Amino acid sequence: VQLVESGGGSVQPGGSLRLSCVASGDTYTYNFMGWFRQTPGKGREGVAAINPGGGLTYYFDSVKGRFTISRDNAKNTVDLQMDNLKPEDTAMYYCAAGKPYGNWYDSTRYNFWGQGTQVTVSS
Repeated sequence: VQLVESGGGSVQPGGSLRLSCVASGDTYTYNFMGWFRQTPGKGREGVAAINPGGGLTYYFDSVKGRFTISRDNAKNTVDLQMDNLKPEDTAMYYCAAGKPYGNWYDSTRYNFWGQGTQVTVSS
């Protein structure tokens, strides 16, 4: 599976960004999708995830109510809409794909990763 993210950038606090991830390859097997983020010196932190059918979503507590994950299986895309961004959201954001079992926030359950897209929130 190949994953390509886009949509990162710089924004002021309170602003919005929409990240997109396009998947190709064996998306039938590795169909549980997640978004993680990482800052220098820290491990990858689960931000949100979505089940294969799109009916179940999961969020890190600090982003609940501000971020929305969605998917379009016909286009093999997973998006992360980020609203009311805060400086602490600044990080490299990664799209990940794995099989549909395990804890959504556990980075080791994901088999494939994108190259990452930088999000910077600053005034």
